[in-house]
Amino acid sequence: MTLPRLRLERGVPISIAQLVRAEDGGAATLGTRVELLDDGEKLHVAFDCDDPEPWSTLVERDAPLWQEEVVELFLAPGAGTPTSYFEFEINPAGALFDAVVASPRGDRREMRVDPSWNCEGVVAGARLRSDGSGWGARLVLPWRSLAVDPTGTRATTWRANFFRVDRPSGGTTEFSAWSPTGIRPADFHRPARFGILERVG
Repeated sequence: MTLPRLRLERGVPISIAQLVRAEDGGAATLGTRVELLDDGEKLHVAFDCDDPEPWSTLVERDAPLWQEEVVELFLAPGAGTPTSYFEFEINPAGALFDAVVASPRGDRREMRVDPSWNCEGVVAGARLRSDGSGWGARLVLPWRSLAVDPTGTRATTWRANFFRVDRPSGGTTEFSAWSPTGIRPADFHRPARFGILERVG
C-alpha cells in the first residue's frame, strides 16, 4: 500500500475526506473527516465524526482513552520510519491523552509509552453535534513542543497518521485510519505505515 501524502501550505486549510478501515483500507461504516491547518507556529487538527451514539466515561488526562471511543494522532519529525513519535488522543468528553512512544522495532515488541510527557501549550477539546448525529474534536499543537531532537521544530517533513476507534453499543468495534496499517487485529502502532506531511512556506 502506498503511503498517503499531504502538503501543508502555511495558512491554507487542507482536508482528509474520509478515514478508511485500518485493517484493509476498505470503506469505514461511519465517516470521519480530518482538517489540518499549519499557521507557521502551530498545527491545528480537527476531527469530524459521524456517530449516532458517541460515548465516553473517562475524563482525566492520560486515562486509557483507547478503551472507549476516541480519535488519535501520531506524529514524528523526519522522513524516515520513526523509532519515536508523539501520540495524542481525544474522546467525546474532551479528555486528552498525550505521550511519547519509543518503538525501536516498529511494532509493539519493546515499545514503551511515556504518558508523563505533556505537550507544552497544547489546546484540546471536543463537542457533540447539536442534532445528535456525531461529534468533533480539535487539537492545537505548537511545533516548538514537538521536538524530539534539536532540529525537530525546523523539520519540513513529518510522518503522521490519524485514527479513530468507534465502539457502538451492541455492535462491532471499528478501527479507521488515514494510512491503513494492514494488521489484523487492528494495530495503530505501526510507524512504517505513517503517512507523510510536507510543510510548505
